[in-house]
Amino acid sequence: MKAIIFTKYGPPDVVRLREIEKPTPKPDEVLIQTRAASINAYDLHILTADPFIIRVMGGGFLRPKHQRLGADVAGRIEAVGANVKRFRVGDEVYGILTEENGSFAEYVCAGENALALKPARLTFQAAAAVPMAGFTALQALREVGQIRAGHKVLIYGASGGVGTFAVQIAKAFGAEVTAVCSRRQVDVMRSIGADEIVVYTEEDFAQRGQRYDLILAANGYRSIFHYRRVLSPKGIFVATGGVAQIFQAMLLGPRLSKAGGQKFGSMVAHPNRKDCDVLNELLESSKVVPVIDRMYPLEEAAEALRYVGEGHARGKVVITMETLTEPRRGAGDP
Repeated sequence: MKAIIFTKYGPPDVVRLREIEKPTPKPDEVLIQTRAASINAYDLHILTADPFIIRVMGGGFLRPKHQRLGADVAGRIEAVGANVKRFRVGDEVYGILTEENGSFAEYVCAGENALALKPARLTFQAAAAVPMAGFTALQALREVGQIRAGHKVLIYGASGGVGTFAVQIAKAFGAEVTAVCSRRQVDVMRSIGADEIVVYTEEDFAQRGQRYDLILAANGYRSIFHYRRVLSPKGIFVATGGVAQIFQAMLLGPRLSKAGGQKFGSMVAHPNRKDCDVLNELLESSKVVPVIDRMYPLEEAAEALRYVGEGHARGKVVITMETLTEPRRGAGDP
């Protein structure tokens, strides 16, 4: 089978399309014929070993320990392990893979607890856009941010993968959402229901005089003290993206949280079956619609990674195993 491999850390140019052995599922795994995968900032961090701590925390110090990329996957089950109870051959599924499996490949193995049945109304490409970004947005807002109906929510970096899911999920929970993005992303923010839009090159959200019950920093960078200035007295700040923002929240968040009623922190998504059900309900009801910027065939994975690395993608970038007969621009484009 064909798969994207990287044998050294570096820019997208280091990835290669190679023929490798088709995997065999373990007793508690299924074999998936991949139909689509999507790119997350996580993949670029793994590829480039940036931040450096990735090398120290199991990624491999001199060269990558695992040579596959891709966490999000959608496809059809081709075989099931002896202990698998929830799925059968032919089921259409989506979910998150472990590092060693890598979804940028024609076939992958995945544990059954990491998967959910694909909503019938979603294409494989749309389903592949959901897992990591969807789980991150849902858990950041609901579990960490304790979102409630009527809350005023600010989402910084709202036009990226996590951001576009966060805007829609926050609206589904009854919140009033302010999205911070660039001028070229305004139409996308309107299309997914943002109540207010702040173009960061034209206006500073920290100078508007508005207070927020919940702030989700999904991408980019602003000082934690800027966020603190506009957080309500008992508000919650959660950083999910932007390396500098996350580290600042990890280092300063505990101290700032002790200083008063405000809470500051960061989080990493933990997929589980309960939240799969929540996401599926939101997707089935069309309260959440995956925003896809572009699609690339597997052999153009390096170009897809390069585009995501430029930091201007609107929503998700998807790698599809199907031959593209239409322009790469996806349904998420205005």
